Amino acid sequence: MSDLMFGLLIIILVAGSCLYGYFLHRNKIFPYQPVKALFRKFAAQGYSDHGWAIGTYVGPSPFHSKALLNIKKPALTAHDVTDMEANSVGDPFIIRSGSCWYMFFEAIRRVDGVGVIGLAESENGKDWKYKQVVIEEPFHLSYPYVFEWENDHYLIPESSQDYSVRIYRAIDFPCKWEYAGDLLKGYHFVDSSILRHDNLWWLFVSTKENDVLNLYYAEALMGPWTQHPHSPIVRDNHSAARPAGRVLMMDGKLYRFAQDDHLAYGSQVLAFEISEISRTTYKESPAFGGPVVKGSQAGWNADRMHHIDAHLLEDGQWLVAVDGFREASYK
Repeated sequence: MSDLMFGLLIIILVAGSCLYGYFLHRNKIFPYQPVKALFRKFAAQGYSDHGWAIGTYVGPSPFHSKALLNIKKPALTAHDVTDMEANSVGDPFIIRSGSCWYMFFEAIRRVDGVGVIGLAESENGKDWKYKQVVIEEPFHLSYPYVFEWENDHYLIPESSQDYSVRIYRAIDFPCKWEYAGDLLKGYHFVDSSILRHDNLWWLFVSTKENDVLNLYYAEALMGPWTQHPHSPIVRDNHSAARPAGRVLMMDGKLYRFAQDDHLAYGSQVLAFEISEISRTTYKESPAFGGPVVKGSQAGWNADRMHHIDAHLLEDGQWLVAVDGFREASYK
């Protein structure tokens, strides 16, 4: 075989492999799922010492970007998880009950890369102690959006592998939860973020492509849920679609957070001010002229940050939980 023919054969094989890989990913046909599971297993075993980790901050503003970037030490890492072997923790949501703060977060099992919901506790919001895994399903769970309503605690995790937006109710807070039903069903719903505003429930939901944000509303928490007439409110935009934490009310203004996935998954978090939201209208605009958090270039959160959850304290300070990622090359 001549060198020319050999070169053409190599080009055809490479091009064909790329097209076949794209076709598998696009259409999710066999053997997409086995290959994906195998990749996730090896990727899970190859993460750095911290991988995704969680940090907390107490300060005068939830938008103090420099302070959030300069959190010196993570509050929680995979090494703190004691009832299973984990390689990563992230997506922290915090809530206060009585005199204690509780943090619910995604923990990734090292053995198979599947996410479960973990719990940590703190008396002061600064020093956190891991407690246990509280919700585990046969499919991946993450983004445990916890909130209180009418004296009950609820938690909405991402359950996109179940083609649903599941909701859980605490039967013995914070450790025991029961599946209460589905808010939405039939698609890969990603990082659902709920809001109670103007006597309505609002649900921001992204998709597995991370470039669309849909909006739903309901009069009752368990529905029925109606898609907003302007939904999707974000389309074809990997920098503004996927939710990145609890929707925040501050100084009478509503802010939603989005993770920027344009160049890399979860590279930074952007804020958007919601200026109008009703059954028939929705308006928002970028806030603060840049990212709220991003990779700090050093330490545990050197490369990426993709989540924020902020709570106003009684003394006017803010307790903020974030997560960050460090590549294995950082020490």
